[in-house]
Amino acid sequence: VQLQASGGGSAQAGDSLRLSCVASYGKYDNYALGWFRQAPGKEREFVAATSWSGTSAAYADSVKGRFSISRDNSKNTVYLQMNNLKPEDTAVYYCAADHLWYGGPYDDMDYWGQGTQVTVSS
Repeated sequence: VQLQASGGGSAQAGDSLRLSCVASYGKYDNYALGWFRQAPGKEREFVAATSWSGTSAAYADSVKGRFSISRDNSKNTVYLQMNNLKPEDTAVYYCAADHLWYGGPYDDMDYWGQGTQVTVSS
């Protein structure tokens, strides 16, 4: 599985950004997809994930009500809509894929893409 994220950039507090991640699958395509982030000097943290069908999702408490994850399986793409951005959302955002949907926050996933930088200024 190969994952290519895009859509990062600079924003002001309160703005919105949408990240996209295109997945290239092998024989199977029924993966859970998710987003993680890593801020400078901090450990990587889970942001959001969605099941293969897109009907189930999980979010970190820090982004609930502001971020929304969705996917378009016809385009092999997962999105992260980020609204009401805060300076503490500044991080490199990574998309990832996992063979299993656990229904909750993930500590890790099986496949990782490169990151995309999101910088939010106050």
